[in-house]
Amino acid sequence: MPAHLLILGGTTEARELAAALVAHPGARVTTSLAGRVSRPGALEGELRVGGFGGAEGLAAWLRAERVDVLVDATHPFAAAITANAARAAAATGLPLVVLRRPGWRPGLGDRWHSVSSLPEAAALLPELGGRVLLTTGRLGLAAFAHLAGLHFVVRSVEPPEPPMPPHTEVLLARGPFTVADESALLRAHRIDVVVTKDSGGTATSAKLTAARELGVPVVLVRRPPLPEGVTAVADVPAALAELEPRLR
Repeated sequence: MPAHLLILGGTTEARELAAALVAHPGARVTTSLAGRVSRPGALEGELRVGGFGGAEGLAAWLRAERVDVLVDATHPFAAAITANAARAAAATGLPLVVLRRPGWRPGLGDRWHSVSSLPEAAALLPELGGRVLLTTGRLGLAAFAHLAGLHFVVRSVEPPEPPMPPHTEVLLARGPFTVADESALLRAHRIDVVVTKDSGGTATSAKLTAARELGVPVVLVRRPPLPEGVTAVADVPAALAELEPRLR
């Protein structure tokens, strides 16, 4: 019987990993999505949508569905899901493979301000400029809602959740984006500062290059640490190498 793998997904890497594993005769693949995006990309293998009810609920699902390996390939900022995955794996005795693309690194000419949270990012903005491109996702805008003196351009895949700053334009768009497109956006909206999370990868990194070329500062929110004792692999080939010995 093939080994049953549950992938906690929602990222490009999760889709690529599922596609590679579905082609393996020793694997049965189920990908779980939280359901926060109304139109997720196509996925290979079985699909479930929705939460599990915390670590205990996830552990119960793993037992009931006879899962052999748990893979966390969620967004680098999905800290609660990763913590629940670690607890559920420990409770069930299952191996846990965490796939995290590497974070971004500043280069020559970058004007980055590293912060640990959205409220810390908000505190920096008044001294950096009056027009802000905010690309931190549709959640967490409440951290900026008190900044009535600034103008925000909020880019998100899905409509953002209120409360939002009083002077806000919303752009609904999904990457990948080109440097030319990002440069045009920064110019058209006269952006003084970009705020983003350290998601890593290439799909949304063009804004960093555009900001560097235009001399626009970037406030970069650091990603949360992994749970104690948990390590991650950096890409799909490394994840496959880790999983291969566990496939039947």
